[in-house]
Amino acid sequence: MSDTMFGLKKEQKGTCAPVWHDDLPIPEPKDDEVLVKVNRAALCGTDIHIIDWDKWSRIWVKPPVIMGHEACGEVVLAGKNVKDRKPGDRVAFESHIPCGKCPMCLSGKSNMCMNMSLFGVGRDGAFAEYVAAPEKITYKLTDDISDDVGCLFEPMGSGIRGVEKAEVEGKNVLVSGCGAIGLTVIAGAKTFGAEKVIACDILPERLKDAEKMGADITVNSSETDIISFCRDLTGGLGVDAAIDVTGAPPAIVNGIKALKNGGRLVGVGFPSGEVGLDLTNDVYYREVEITGVCGRRIWETWDNFAKVMRSPYFDASVIIGGTYALHDFEKAVDAYRAGVPGKKLFRIE
Repeated sequence: MSDTMFGLKKEQKGTCAPVWHDDLPIPEPKDDEVLVKVNRAALCGTDIHIIDWDKWSRIWVKPPVIMGHEACGEVVLAGKNVKDRKPGDRVAFESHIPCGKCPMCLSGKSNMCMNMSLFGVGRDGAFAEYVAAPEKITYKLTDDISDDVGCLFEPMGSGIRGVEKAEVEGKNVLVSGCGAIGLTVIAGAKTFGAEKVIACDILPERLKDAEKMGADITVNSSETDIISFCRDLTGGLGVDAAIDVTGAPPAIVNGIKALKNGGRLVGVGFPSGEVGLDLTNDVYYREVEITGVCGRRIWETWDNFAKVMRSPYFDASVIIGGTYALHDFEKAVDAYRAGVPGKKLFRIE
């Protein structure tokens, strides 16, 4: 191993892309950390927010920082206090770094840590040849999980957390949004026993992908009244649960209105603006539940995604929308901005 590595670093605050370096120092892991040779990483919408320097980024990002938080690789060195990881282990990374001491962490809800720090955002991440990371945010991958799938655990886990919160077994479930995470929600809902999964999107090609991932019914929400459609399908009752992956206010409102009395909406996609609700008539009188997800339960959601990944419904080839060398980062960003479907992966080699 040489003393230097390549990587992409967000050099400064403001609207700017990360800068390529081929002479970065290889980090030394602390006593409770592991040094990982990164094999695969994935582009996230959060990375685009960091490049564009939006309001969220101005709060959380601390340049200069190596970006990248959806990744997997192989442990090459372990700190002296590391107990459960050793060189040769393949691991994926949880992006949330909980403190382990606050009331949320102590009550088993570390995904909602009150003192959270973020991998690849507030500290160096995985858009590099090597990364040092706390042992506690590494998830050991089994041999049947490829690197391509390994780097999907973090992003797709948010969708699986939505499936967990919707308690889908035996239910009719509406899934709004059939991008990569929405497709995983569909496969997850079927894996965990949903009676019927209704998938909606405005793009016909995405609806075709939804069928491949197990959707029982697909519907174009730009052409069909989703509320009436779901009620007609369920004898006037409405669906038991709705999982919104779009974050679009109209889709969220439609999801709530499509629910039966006492149904539950789970928000996975962050709303892109204010959501206008008739709380009295659409929520209170009908005792509808509205909740959301914050990342993944550590490590329950990860284990559940592993079950989904092994199910007959999940097909990684439908999720992945292109693989790039890391130095072609801008090409992947351009494809993302152009709306090319699927997760963009990076080979780190």
